[in-house]
Amino acid sequence: MTDTSARRGQEFETNLDKSDRAVAAFEGHDKNLIDRLQHVLHANPTMVPFIVLGISIVAFGFIAGANFFSAFNLSLIMQQVSIIGILAAAQSLIILTAGIDLSVGAIMVLMSVVAGNLAVGLGVPAPLAIGIGMVGGAAAGALNGLFVTRFKLPPFIVTLGTWNIFFALTLWLSGAQSIRSQDIDAAAPLLKFFGQSFRVGGAQFTYGSILMVLIFAVLWFMLNRTAWGRHVYAIGDDKEAAELSGIRTNRTLLSVYALAGLVCGLAAWASIGRVGSVSPQSFQEANLQSITAVVIGGISLFGGRGSILGPLVGALIVGVFNSGLRLAGVDVLWQVFAIGWLTIVAVAIDQWIRKLSS
Repeated sequence: MTDTSARRGQEFETNLDKSDRAVAAFEGHDKNLIDRLQHVLHANPTMVPFIVLGISIVAFGFIAGANFFSAFNLSLIMQQVSIIGILAAAQSLIILTAGIDLSVGAIMVLMSVVAGNLAVGLGVPAPLAIGIGMVGGAAAGALNGLFVTRFKLPPFIVTLGTWNIFFALTLWLSGAQSIRSQDIDAAAPLLKFFGQSFRVGGAQFTYGSILMVLIFAVLWFMLNRTAWGRHVYAIGDDKEAAELSGIRTNRTLLSVYALAGLVCGLAAWASIGRVGSVSPQSFQEANLQSITAVVIGGISLFGGRGSILGPLVGALIVGVFNSGLRLAGVDVLWQVFAIGWLTIVAVAIDQWIRKLSS
């Protein structure tokens, strides 16, 4: 009896050991799959928004019907997101350095008012008025950068303050009055250039849509093919380590904020064409919408990670959601509701990837 019990005990322990090894192997296999997925997503941060964009297009094609896939509707989506896309490009530069800019929309509207008043109100030649608006945008961005670099103030607080300053200046310069489309056509039609459209087959594109794509292409080259771009990523990843490696972080940061302001100046010109007039009350939610496009596009809010092409995809995702829900007959309120949840999910995915990589 004793020998039989001993043999049974040994067999039980052997079977238990095999079960433990099987469970461990299964868990290890799952862990490897998760690790591989995390590695792919960490190395290719724009993969998630591209996947979401593809799924969204297919899903809304079934929900909203064949009209969604028409060339006209797809090109209309690009027109609708062009201004937010340009602002998202400016916002991306700041967020890549682990900062944030709450004033991009205010800079854009202010510079549109400056260019409009100069060209229509004072008779300044339109090219010069547009140039002054773009230089003014760069100066406004540089002012943000100066507070962040020279006085070591948090970007969130600085740009929250300058948002109020730029908004007040906009109302003061404009007298809270819009410049009508007819007045622009009579005095400076060049201001509305980016609102003009052209057809390619059944699609209709505006020059503002082309400008958005060109801005992203130029910024992609600057961030991925120049030393300046590598410095931007290094600062966002670890500013102290970047300083120790010899990078002049303050100078780079100042250039980033100035460049973001210049992009906002371009957005100001494009926004006049998009709206057809100069309105000091336009694009009130542009700041939050630009951040939404950046987050959905896979750029980490902690800085140092993400592709500049991601926010372009993020802006298109927002446009696809709005267009698909509108064609499906969904109320505007629930469109905003859906975009809010999409933003939360995007941040959660970013946190999950960073946690696994740590």
